[in-house]
Amino acid sequence: MLIGTFDDWKHAYHGGAAPAALLEQQRQALQADDTAWISIATAAQLQAQLQQLQALEHAVGRDQLPLYGIPFAAKDNIDVAGFTTTAACPAFAYVAAQDAVAVQRLRQAGAIVLGKTNLDQFATGLVGVRSPYGAVPNTFDPTLVSGGSSSGSASVVARGLVPFALSTDTAGSGRVPAGFNQIVGLKPTPGAVSGTGLVPACRTLDCIGVLALNVADSALALSIMEGPDAQDAYSQARPAIPAHRPLAQLRVAIPGGRQLAADYEAAFTQFAQRLQPQVASVQTLAFDTLFEVAQLLYYGPWVAERVVGARRLYEQQPEALLPVIRQVLDVHQRFNAVDTFAAQYQLQTLQREAEKIWQDCDVLCVPTAPRHPSMADLQAEPVAANSELGTYTNFVNLLGWSAIAIPAAQLPSGLPFGITLIAPAWREPDLVRWAQALEAQTPLTAGATGLPVRTLGALPRWHVPTQGETIALTVVGAHLRGMPLNHELLACGARFREATHTAPHYRLYALAGTVPAKPGLARAEDGAAIAVEVWDMPVANLGRFVAGVPAPLGIGTVTLQDGRHVKGFICEGVALGNAQDITHFGGWRAYCMAA
Repeated sequence: MLIGTFDDWKHAYHGGAAPAALLEQQRQALQADDTAWISIATAAQLQAQLQQLQALEHAVGRDQLPLYGIPFAAKDNIDVAGFTTTAACPAFAYVAAQDAVAVQRLRQAGAIVLGKTNLDQFATGLVGVRSPYGAVPNTFDPTLVSGGSSSGSASVVARGLVPFALSTDTAGSGRVPAGFNQIVGLKPTPGAVSGTGLVPACRTLDCIGVLALNVADSALALSIMEGPDAQDAYSQARPAIPAHRPLAQLRVAIPGGRQLAADYEAAFTQFAQRLQPQVASVQTLAFDTLFEVAQLLYYGPWVAERVVGARRLYEQQPEALLPVIRQVLDVHQRFNAVDTFAAQYQLQTLQREAEKIWQDCDVLCVPTAPRHPSMADLQAEPVAANSELGTYTNFVNLLGWSAIAIPAAQLPSGLPFGITLIAPAWREPDLVRWAQALEAQTPLTAGATGLPVRTLGALPRWHVPTQGETIALTVVGAHLRGMPLNHELLACGARFREATHTAPHYRLYALAGTVPAKPGLARAEDGAAIAVEVWDMPVANLGRFVAGVPAPLGIGTVTLQDGRHVKGFICEGVALGNAQDITHFGGWRAYCMAA
């Protein structure tokens, strides 16, 4: 069953389709013997998510759920509560107790997980064949590789089984499979999306990204996932960056000295020629510095970081790893702590040199990969062929940059050819704007679905705080989504993070004489868990917000159900004497709906 893009799903629901029926139909169409899947949602798992969706719709309204009923897949190194996480290694498998933060945010926006997808084991590879669950074939030609490590995610999106899927990208693991399967692969700035709940490949470099059928859908999903996370020290808030150049004023640099397959070189040359009259300039650039950076990723001590996620098995049960994965990880034994610091110094020098690129150009335009190897190529040269695929991807995360891979042409063979746009950190809003303009000029189908690409979807408004630092703020009453004072949060640049509950020792009261009506939250030994929302408030705007909080309310510290202590609304005890105890409702929204 093909229902293509986000807009297609939304139109189906607006036309009266019920999520329960449509999603169950989609789930039943998935095949357990399809190597793109490691696990598919059971009927019970889908039903549980549908109940959560219904509760969300009841609480905030469908209009507040931008991904209402839209299914997606998660790469199987990303936790989804109740699903097994394998990282494509059965001996490593465990049942996730809770969602990864990225998954949690998508589900809070109404999205539904249909399954977990195959990958190169421990996300180590760019080919999509290094998995005990089977090699994932390319969607256009099964004799060719799908690209990895996000092979399964790319395959299920390219075939229209889900409209988007989560990838991870450390060295190109989202961009390469996007290029080989004629879909979009959006790789954010490192730190833009929380890594909490991700089995790390290289924790300092890993990026959770999005694979989708068009640029607009990838951008919306990323805008929902991103944002700081107190549990992930590497996560960051999006800084305020001035608007960049429109396409017509863009200074584009392309790599010189390319060593591409003949059909790839012809396709890239033609693309650059089409691009020339649409932008301010297209210049050829020597990539020597960038290639030096790339060498550090697989041939420097960063490979030791890849051992961390698989350390227990690597040291105690090495036979549980695929031989080629052990071979890759064994490289770390060549390096010691001195080598690591020396490489960091080298990278620092190279970063300074690489940043000079942006003085003369605004974006790099590169072929996503230099060629498209076959399954037979990988059997003959499993390491060399894999390394070659990272030629134009390996350096990006080490430099902290952002990138988007998009379809660019169809080769004479009928296979897809893709290009990648690379920009400095935090330029995702510009990348998707430029990519969408180029997407509209490329008359290709969406993946292998046969459906046209919808190129005119609205791009999201990116949340940009006044300054990078934010603080978690818990709200309990009139500031909840859909409530009368929620606009005050939005006016201060706050961004919704999650719906959760307090620890089970609070009581909630309906305060007398407040307009609009407000509750008071107070700590009590005989209390209960109260439904709340956590928002990320820019520190620069917190004072302005607190100044507007009227007595008897104030901002104190609230303990959440998972033990976190965060700032939030509390109430002076003097106001509770004539207030109505509404603790048994479990939250302000439930009380208001019952009143």
